Amino acid sequence: FFSTVLFCLPGFGMTTPATVGGKIFLIFYGLIGCAGTILFFNLFLERLITVIAYVMKSCHERQLRRKGVLPHNGRRGSGTSEVDSLAGWKPSVYYVMLILCVASLIISCCASAMYTPIEGWSYFDSLYFCFVAFSTIGFGDLVSSQNIKYESQGLYRFGNFVFILMGVCCIYSLFNVISIVIKQSINWILKKLDCRCCHRCQRKLFRSRRNVVMPGNVRGRRNISIETDVINESDTDGRRLSGEMISMKDFLASNKVSLAIMQKQLSETANGYPRQMSSNSKQNGFSGGVGALAIMNNRLAETSVDR
Repeated sequence: FFSTVLFCLPGFGMTTPATVGGKIFLIFYGLIGCAGTILFFNLFLERLITVIAYVMKSCHERQLRRKGVLPHNGRRGSGTSEVDSLAGWKPSVYYVMLILCVASLIISCCASAMYTPIEGWSYFDSLYFCFVAFSTIGFGDLVSSQNIKYESQGLYRFGNFVFILMGVCCIYSLFNVISIVIKQSINWILKKLDCRCCHRCQRKLFRSRRNVVMPGNVRGRRNISIETDVINESDTDGRRLSGEMISMKDFLASNKVSLAIMQKQLSETANGYPRQMSSNSKQNGFSGGVGALAIMNNRLAETSVDR
């Protein structure tokens, strides 16, 4: 139970080392165990999304066959374009989020049915404990497996381990999907604000400040390339030599490109080969990513534009 709470990151604080040797051991033990558990969470997320994408793709293919778009014998006839588009089809983030919500709810309900009679909690308190434990918040006000004796104590602790591990995996996957949805919502809001306020703000800034460079001129003059890792700073250097102040647009753009180059180099170092960037990742500033966010962006379809 101590290793489960330590590695799965709830951190209840009910069972802690008391000696100096135990604390030193915990540092190294927790370092290796937590790193391995996070790797396990990422692998679980990748396999889970792969299975969900395969099942949803099969259901989508059956729907196309029922409508007569795809041939039933598997030959490519009139539906060649539909078959080619189905090869690169990806499930929507919202459907995956719904499936993970249902899976997390089922696991929480089953775990609450186990905790309620054994721990003596109410069913609502058991659900509350499941959310606090599975989301790795770990307040410590309710902690399972803390009594001295239980009926079928070994079986209960094994079930406690399984529910905590599976619950944390599902909630971890759900949080990553929700982060993708939040990213899409932020991108949609920024696009709406950019369409409404861009021209007005440009006119006001152009009238009020003489040295400000318009975004249209920045896009036309500066050649920013993440693939070649080269930034054309001729206009910026010219303004610096002439004593003019650099605009906020140039400052933010240079920092954005620097961060993108750093992220690209880290990704290439981790994967062991140069990663080819697609057109979608170039258009979206949040695409790509490292770790779980990269898994979600690669496995699921972007929903901010077409869905």
